[in-house]
Amino acid sequence: MSHPLINRSPDLKRLQNEGYDLEIRSGFLLVKGVPYVNSRKEIQRGTLVANLVLAGDMTIRPDNHVAYFTGEYPCNADGTEIAQIKCENREQKLAEGVVIYHSFSAKPKPNDFYPDYYAKMTNYAAILSGPAQLIDPNARPQTFVVVEPQAEQRETPFNYIDTASSRAEIDVVTAKLKKLKRIAIVGLGGTGSYVLDLVAKTPVWEIHLYDGDTYLQHNAFRSPGAPSRDELAAQPLKVIWFKNLYSKMHSGIVDHAVYLDAANLEELRGMDFVFLCLDSGESKNLIVGKLEEFNVPFTDVGMGVQLDDEALGGIVRVSTNTPQKRDHFRSRVSFGDGAANNEYNRNIQIADLNALNAALAVIKWKKVFGFYRDMKSEHHSQFHIDTNALLNEDRPQ
Repeated sequence: MSHPLINRSPDLKRLQNEGYDLEIRSGFLLVKGVPYVNSRKEIQRGTLVANLVLAGDMTIRPDNHVAYFTGEYPCNADGTEIAQIKCENREQKLAEGVVIYHSFSAKPKPNDFYPDYYAKMTNYAAILSGPAQLIDPNARPQTFVVVEPQAEQRETPFNYIDTASSRAEIDVVTAKLKKLKRIAIVGLGGTGSYVLDLVAKTPVWEIHLYDGDTYLQHNAFRSPGAPSRDELAAQPLKVIWFKNLYSKMHSGIVDHAVYLDAANLEELRGMDFVFLCLDSGESKNLIVGKLEEFNVPFTDVGMGVQLDDEALGGIVRVSTNTPQKRDHFRSRVSFGDGAANNEYNRNIQIADLNALNAALAVIKWKKVFGFYRDMKSEHHSQFHIDTNALLNEDRPQ
């Protein structure tokens, strides 16, 4: 199948033009139909796989010399293994529909890096198919399949391929988050904006942003990114500012330049998860009640930071509410509008604490959906700044 990445990358286009059967799946390059000899001296065909290194959806030099293979272990014409490329034999699911059984190591000479994917994949194809051609001269890796145009249906919410997951070989884990259709972030202050920064790098299909406020100069010092003076002078709405920023990467960001109240809370029905990152206790109380009614899992973030002896101390909190555990929530979360001596409520926020609060919330969200192992299943955690202690409490019975 023709793919925009193949058309934009000279090395991949050359492979395809010379008759190799290519497929791009997640962040991997597949060269299909490569002939090889198995231990029974039979000619078979398998698929060579390599992780892709990209810059602007064009290939650049591969960052390693390793390749993977989906077939039996390749052998010489006499049925003995091709030992010089042997690296590791184990079944591994790299991505949906990509299960490999062997990895090979064939370093190019005189360097440790192949100059491009054409050089890398043709070298491995030649090593595997050479013995097969001794048995049958027509057993060549160039199969000259008919190249069909790519289907229009999007397979990802990203505007370019997620090569971070393929590079780390965790596509199967990342795909768990792709099952989520809609999540919401309520409040795009310091912590909410960092939540967006993190979830925008995951394959959830839609990220709904709720905030009626404008993006002002003080916001620039407690949120990700670095706006110019001219951008700040325009005083954009927060949801528009952050949508424009992260839509460069993620196509499914939806802006709602409103505060949530009784008139529009129905919009949260059907969300897969909600991050509550707002200060108003009255609004939060209303939203929590509706989310519980809708049976939507959610998490609430908060900080209590105080100034004492010219240093800041306090607590960073993440409280989670799921169908498995709800009875703790109202005793853990304040629905008031803050005490007078709480520096956080006087708009003294600190970017690193906002980022930490967001990271803890996103990690918990990923645990809820199986991305991370969750041995404690805590629904309330507190990080104490002064002692560097993280306390986990409120587990389902």
